[in-house]
Amino acid sequence: METEEPVLGDYPDADEPRLHLLTAAEARDAVEYMRLLETLDLTPRGQAAGQLAANLARRLPTDG
Repeated sequence: METEEPVLGDYPDADEPRLHLLTAAEARDAVEYMRLLETLDLTPRGQAAGQLAANLARRLPTDG
């Protein structure tokens, strides 16, 4: 049986601060863009963008 080679990478030093994958503001912008894409693309891909936007929006923290 043939298997794929393991993924190798470097990890940052423990002293270096880690960055968030996205800030909350960037995530909200991405959700807005996906919702816009849903209105512009009437294919299943546009519908999928809207569903992903809804799923991500539920996971975002609310502001106060």
